Amino acid sequence: MPFHLRSTRPILQFSIPALLATMTTKTSPTYPSTSYAPRHTSFPYTDADFRRSDPSPDSSFYDSPRFVTHIDDAAIARLRAYYLHNLPAKGRVLDLCSSWISHFPPSLEEAAIGSAARHSERSHKNSPDATAEQEGLEVLGLGMNAAELSANPILSSFICQDLNAAAALPTHLAPLDATTCVVSIDYLTQPVEVLRSLLSLTKENGTVHLVVSNRCFPTKAIGRWLRVSEQERLHMVGDFLWWAGWREVEILTLSVDREGGGVLAWFGERSEDPLWVVRARKVSGGTATSEAEPNSKPKPS
Repeated sequence: MPFHLRSTRPILQFSIPALLATMTTKTSPTYPSTSYAPRHTSFPYTDADFRRSDPSPDSSFYDSPRFVTHIDDAAIARLRAYYLHNLPAKGRVLDLCSSWISHFPPSLEEAAIGSAARHSERSHKNSPDATAEQEGLEVLGLGMNAAELSANPILSSFICQDLNAAAALPTHLAPLDATTCVVSIDYLTQPVEVLRSLLSLTKENGTVHLVVSNRCFPTKAIGRWLRVSEQERLHMVGDFLWWAGWREVEILTLSVDREGGGVLAWFGERSEDPLWVVRARKVSGGTATSEAEPNSKPKPS
């Protein structure tokens, strides 16, 4: 059950994969896909599965900003290519567990930065938001560190919230067209409650994209994550989505832990970090399963 300490590598301004990621392609990449189907008739996880070796408040752990990337440059390039073809070019997107960088491709970054600038201008003029954001791409952020979120140029606005202390998302985030969450689902102690709340704020046919790797802060990852294989982790994330009421759950492989090929190899670049996306859709009439509170816990006082 391999896992690696969370990387604290600073982003390389002139990395080859970052340069390659600026290239535009009209052809959507094809990713190996693993079908998901619920394997249990009731929610299969216990409170013990969500306990962490460091139970201290996350607000303390994330108090100091970390201006670093948590997956390698080649994995970031693959993620940007995935986002280019799978996120909406217009509408409202939530970057859940966000930070100072969201790994959006240049075209989406440009659209989001334009919307963020218009939002800032209206805020200074005390103008109503109305529907202006709907004309472009509005990206909202929810994370733990205000300094990191303030530095993210694509966010029109952001919220600091500890989802392990308060799993319900603010209702004013609605209506959402899509949500991203990069290498952070393993830190949520109430993932089904968070994903159920997210479902309620998402438009019909809206999507969620949970990005998974094998990098983590092990003291803050939930216990079961550290005990099982990579494939079991992916099915576990699928279970979280299913029991929250999401449907059309699918597991995509963006990269595997192997030597990079093609043009990356010419520059000696190596993809060290495997990367998957577990994604799902809100279908018509989609609601949470009848198991009302599969892993709810008393809220911290």
